[in-house]
Amino acid sequence: MKSTQLPFEVLREQAIALRQAGKSRRQIKEILRIGSNATLNQALSGEPPPTWTRRPRAKDHLRLKARELREQGSDYDDIVSELGVSKSTVSAWVSDLPWPERLSYEECRKRATEGVRRYWEAERPAREGRLEAISSAATARIGELSDREVLIAGAIAYWCEGAKNKPYRKSNRVSFINSDPDLILFFLKFLDVAGVARNRLTYRLQIHENAQVQAAERFWLIMTGAEHHQFLKPVLKRHNPKTVRKNSGDDYRGCLRIDVQRSSHLYRQIEGWARAAMATESPNPTAVPE
Repeated sequence: MKSTQLPFEVLREQAIALRQAGKSRRQIKEILRIGSNATLNQALSGEPPPTWTRRPRAKDHLRLKARELREQGSDYDDIVSELGVSKSTVSAWVSDLPWPERLSYEECRKRATEGVRRYWEAERPAREGRLEAISSAATARIGELSDREVLIAGAIAYWCEGAKNKPYRKSNRVSFINSDPDLILFFLKFLDVAGVARNRLTYRLQIHENAQVQAAERFWLIMTGAEHHQFLKPVLKRHNPKTVRKNSGDDYRGCLRIDVQRSSHLYRQIEGWARAAMATESPNPTAVPE
């Protein structure tokens, strides 16, 4: 094919007109008798190819979204995070677009906060699932407790949460208080295993005066299966307007105190069980090394 002798300005004008008419590069070369691809590239410089020459690709929708985000002011890192593609791919898709205006400090903070929210929205369920799996495996490992194990665990729980003798006050009285319903139920099971009859127990609710006192007392009454006469008058904590209370929701039911009547013998038993469970062979901390 012999090359054309048209002036370049005329050649370029005709090449662009043919391209806009939908002609392919091969057709333009043949019509205008252009001999080299370099000349054709120069003549068509800046003129986008017609739509029909573009083949559909799987990531076309991502490309359009990337350009949309770029036009809205997103930087490359934001687009990469949003679409899950590489930064080089984003650059190839949006490099022809003008740089977005610099974001204000407030807008940067807003976007950072939104990014953190989206991250935890996806991460929190997965993390909770992993932690729940750990808890379930630990539960399965323990299995059902024997009476001996209930006595050991109950004595330790009481030594952590129950009333104990002090050097300046010795009462030998079993009194246990807690706000956790599961721990309250376990302590009742511990008393059953220890041979304490339920009719020897009295209960007293300790709760903030602004809470739903009657509903809380009804909850503990049903949960423990106690008789009405075993529940003593609640102890109400006075309201302090300067205190910011967080335990103010519908699930706040105060603390339940369980007292065992005629419990001197039981207290001494608990003391012995706890002492045995906590016994170690550690060296005497007061001994002076040689």
